[in-house]
Amino acid sequence: MFTVLILCTENACRSQMAEGLVNHDLAGEVQAFSAGVRPTRVNPRAIRAMAELGIDISGQYSKSVDELADKRFDLVVTVCDAAREQCPFFPGPTEVIHLGFPDPAKATGSEEEIMARFREVRDDMRAKLIPLIREKARQGR
Repeated sequence: MFTVLILCTENACRSQMAEGLVNHDLAGEVQAFSAGVRPTRVNPRAIRAMAELGIDISGQYSKSVDELADKRFDLVVTVCDAAREQCPFFPGPTEVIHLGFPDPAKATGSEEEIMARFREVRDDMRAKLIPLIREKARQGR
């Protein structure tokens, strides 16, 4: 199975939502993991935004890229600029690409406005990340 690591700074929002999307939309083709260079905790709004699609990420947890150091990945995708700059070295044939998305946790305003930002980022990731990973997985077979 094609394996992908989605890397972000805190492993709280974008990478967590991306992991859930990939494992849902590409189930059976791709196995996704997420991690952060400075992990914190999964943002409850990310969990809520994914639940709106029927995807449960409530069991996921924020983890350091170091926790996955012994795992081999076919592809590493950085989804924030800070993670791109701090991305660790991956030995072997691992391809590393960057596809940045704005941090929805930085949204301000009412709860509905903040959730709208989470939905926007979630939907943008689904539209851009899923086709990219699907294509990379097909090329890697």
